[in-house]
Amino acid sequence: MFAIFAGLAAGLLHVFSGPDHLAAVAPLVLSEQSTNGVRRFRVKGLASGLQWGVGHTAGVLLIATLLLFLKEQLPLDSISMYGERVVGLSLIAIGIWGVWRANRAAITPHSHAGASFAMGTVHGLAGSSHLFGVLPALAFSTRIDSLFYLGGFGIGAIAGMSAFAAGMGLLSKRISRHSQRRYSGLLYGSSAAALVIGGFWLVGR
Repeated sequence: MFAIFAGLAAGLLHVFSGPDHLAAVAPLVLSEQSTNGVRRFRVKGLASGLQWGVGHTAGVLLIATLLLFLKEQLPLDSISMYGERVVGLSLIAIGIWGVWRANRAAITPHSHAGASFAMGTVHGLAGSSHLFGVLPALAFSTRIDSLFYLGGFGIGAIAGMSAFAAGMGLLSKRISRHSQRRYSGLLYGSSAAALVIGGFWLVGR
């Protein structure tokens, strides 16, 4: 039980302590504007967060498997370094795309679950995922405890990002009801954050 709860706490902390995680998903959720009510919009935002969490867990589990069985044969440091560069480029691409969407006069409903899954997977393969997700799992004395920790970490990451995405979807829907300009400003702001954080990941790490 300790391993599961430790993994849950680490997964939640990992999601909300990483501005790159939130910056990757926010523009995707905000651009999913729908005219069919708050509930549908919130569910679509939840789907993007859920897909990110599942992709992130898949990336972390892949790194954990490589560490457990092939750590002496594979250049994991190089994999992580190049993974961080891919994260940076992806964030910049999302930021540019978000600005383009905000410039459009009408934003049509569109799902970005596939993009969220891909971003989550890349994040799972790069950076601090190793610190929070993989290294503590290797410290447990039994393999079953390590698996419980990884499972808890994945559940925490999925739950945290799903909650964030659903909240962003509900907030943006309410804002768009009162002012399209404020809604566009929110999308501009989240896209700018993705551009800045992506640039940091690309050249500053």
